Amino acid sequence: MRTLFRWFVTYILPPLGAFFTVVILWHFATVIFDIKRYILPGPLLVAEAGVKNLGELWNGFLMTGAEAIVGFAASLCVGTLVACLFSQSPVIRRSLFPYAIFLQTVPIVAIAPLIVIWFGTGFQSVVLVSFIISLFPIITNATAGLLQVDPDLLDLFRLNNATRWQTLLKLRLPSAVPSIITGARIASGVAVIGAIVGEFFAGYVSRKGLGYLILQTAPQLKTDKLFATVIASTILGLTIFALVSLIGNLILNRWYDGEA
Repeated sequence: MRTLFRWFVTYILPPLGAFFTVVILWHFATVIFDIKRYILPGPLLVAEAGVKNLGELWNGFLMTGAEAIVGFAASLCVGTLVACLFSQSPVIRRSLFPYAIFLQTVPIVAIAPLIVIWFGTGFQSVVLVSFIISLFPIITNATAGLLQVDPDLLDLFRLNNATRWQTLLKLRLPSAVPSIITGARIASGVAVIGAIVGEFFAGYVSRKGLGYLILQTAPQLKTDKLFATVIASTILGLTIFALVSLIGNLILNRWYDGEA
């Protein structure tokens, strides 16, 4: 019980305190400065809009969450495979890594319309945008982890005539687990951004994600609903990040226990 209380005070209470402080300041700012609701609605109006549109927000939460999770899962698999390829040869790494950087530097708003033209609107196009945005963190972190191997261990594997495949599976990949998890944590949050941006261009008419709702409510000056949608998007990002972090911590705890 004491441990649970200490955990609550250490990890939960500070962010909750900061949240309520911001909400209180936000409320008094709208009241004191008499800010119009279409410019900055108060937290009570946002909460009212959230309750009023709860069903629509929940459906959008599930839709965008599914797109982000599928895009993230695809980037985790593909990014790890690409990193394994990069770790096998400096020539391959120097030849292909600039194209991986291209995924990070090219504005996604520039290629999202092309994706819609090539693949049409719908779930697959939004997932593809999420995948593209979240791929680079996986590649860079996994590559770094696969290359940062103890040279003495590499020499030991060579002395025992281990093949490249055996070295990869039994040495490089196990050593890269913490780096892959770090990349997954970064990519999980970015995947949500990718899904929302993808919905700006490939949104649905019958099935609306959070990005589509943001795009729909902003021109109508429904600022209270817009704020509620943005908060729902934030909660979605935090939820996916927390799940990935929890799974990553469980893997690392088992990993280090096994090493001990």
